[in-house]
Amino acid sequence: METRSFGRTGITVSVLGFGCGAVGGLMVRGTPQDQERAVARALDAGVTYFDTAPQYGDGQSETNIGRVLAKLRPAGITLGTKVRLRDADKADIGAAIAASLEASLRRMGRENVDLLQLHNPITTADAPAAIAADVVLGEVIPAFERLRAAGKIRFFGITAIGETTALHRVIDTGRLHSGQVSYNLLNPSAGGVLPPAYPAQDYGLLLDRMAKAGMGAIGIRVLAGGALSGEAARHPIASPPPEPIGSAGNYDADLARARRLLPLVREGYADTLAEAAVRFALSHPAMGTILVGIATPEQFEQALAAVAKGKLPPEALARAAALQAAFAGEPR
Repeated sequence: METRSFGRTGITVSVLGFGCGAVGGLMVRGTPQDQERAVARALDAGVTYFDTAPQYGDGQSETNIGRVLAKLRPAGITLGTKVRLRDADKADIGAAIAASLEASLRRMGRENVDLLQLHNPITTADAPAAIAADVVLGEVIPAFERLRAAGKIRFFGITAIGETTALHRVIDTGRLHSGQVSYNLLNPSAGGVLPPAYPAQDYGLLLDRMAKAGMGAIGIRVLAGGALSGEAARHPIASPPPEPIGSAGNYDADLARARRLLPLVREGYADTLAEAAVRFALSHPAMGTILVGIATPEQFEQALAAVAKGKLPPEALARAAALQAAFAGEPR
């Protein structure tokens, strides 16, 4: 498995990470046997980054990955979790972050974790369920720094969703170690310039800004919540179609646009649309590792096979850009 440097942290990560989220659902609603089989296979294949969060199954994901890792006892992995602040937590953010981390560590059976990331959207002004950039800089990051000094975490970062100007402001300070970036064939704006009137949020070359700030990049929504499979059917343990992040206004619109990218398959650039999406995400030089939601060990094998084929070649990227350009001017 190819590995890449993860920002200025000094660690390397596998280009394919192991996502323990609720969209695919394996580490939330899968059987213990399938969970262990998939994690063991990931370790055998060279996966070194594992990603979870308290919100995934109300703690079930953390509990399950903690159980499996305790049994398998792998060496040399990087484990990341998150903290999502409630509006009530804003009265004492430092205490809320510390309490959330302690609960996560108990569920995972660990004394510390490699990476802790803010899970809330980041906005210019305070908003429900979001954290204002001023608060991230003035309260969240200092709380992370205290936890790092105490040996509870090694590194810290954000989930880079919210308002683009607010994200840029926080990233440009150079105070963060990592960011989870929404980057896919439906919204490539974190890595490239969008055509005028493109129907998606413009993240404004977020990956380049992160690289300049020395941050490691984790690609999320690589399959746009499943839309970039091109199939409407979902596995029984997968979540219902999620709300899009940064792309169309609803999942059905994302799915319809995804199907317009199928010439990438018909013209021989990839065997499936999902493969094209995975290889597109890892084609950006600033990307560290990507996460693909999975419901079964077999779906992990499919992601692994796609990664093994490497980046999309330049001609495939050019064809993708031509197809994406046709979306310009359409309603989001």
